[in-house]
Amino acid sequence: MRELQQMPQEQYTHHRSTMPGSEGPQVYKVGIYGWRKRCLYFFVLLLMILILVNLAMTIWILKVMNFTIDGMGNLRITEKGLRLEGDSEFLQPLYAKEIRSRPGNALYFKSARNVTVNILNDQTKVLTQLITGPKAVEAYGKKFEVKTVSGKLLFSADDNEVVVGAERLRVLGAEGTVFPKSIETPNVRADPFKELRLESPTRSLVMEAPKGVEINAEAGNMEATCRTELRLESKDGEIKLDAAKIRLPRLPHGSYTPTGTRQKVFEICVCANGRLFLSQAGTGSTCHINTSVCL
Repeated sequence: MRELQQMPQEQYTHHRSTMPGSEGPQVYKVGIYGWRKRCLYFFVLLLMILILVNLAMTIWILKVMNFTIDGMGNLRITEKGLRLEGDSEFLQPLYAKEIRSRPGNALYFKSARNVTVNILNDQTKVLTQLITGPKAVEAYGKKFEVKTVSGKLLFSADDNEVVVGAERLRVLGAEGTVFPKSIETPNVRADPFKELRLESPTRSLVMEAPKGVEINAEAGNMEATCRTELRLESKDGEIKLDAAKIRLPRLPHGSYTPTGTRQKVFEICVCANGRLFLSQAGTGSTCHINTSVCL
């Protein structure tokens, strides 16, 4: 009887112990579940795809641009600076201390309009400028010089004078050359078998030298032509005409006697004013008969 009473009491106690108490601690689940977990996996997968695409694009760009340790493409980085191989195009101004080609190769500058080279000072002010355009080559500066490899001056120009240092200056134009002002030179001559002409179309032509002016034509004629007067003047010396024959075909003739045969011999007469004329020769001088020519 005592055992029967104990059994229901134990079962009741066990039943009470298994029932959750209303005042006991509550248990919560920790983690991401459901749609949040699926979204997180999706974003991680998308990020991995973007990383792979970015890595593939970077490798492709490095391959196309030919990036290496020494440089990029035709651009190489050396100890002395940058080296470009092949043709290069610059869309903006280029600033460099020195530009040169490879040994044995030429250096070309090409432009659709012009090529301009500027030399600046510390204040970025243009001191010297060289412009090569489709119509002209222009140089701006205080002085312009052209020298040989050995340093000999060939040509120099500034505000005061233009100097030609070559031993010979040749003008190949068909019309020659025009000097608006004076020219100083020790020798003026033409090429072999060519004519030399000194001409002043609208003004006078003056040749001066402290020790003399020599005009020599070794294998041809020499002509001096003018419209009004040709004057030969010697202040302290004399004018000498040294030739086997001297002709004055257009001297005026004095009057001659109608009677008798016309003579072919004349004498040269000089007027008081220095004018020359021809007078028919006779047994004596006939210059005094034709003094009317001197008027």
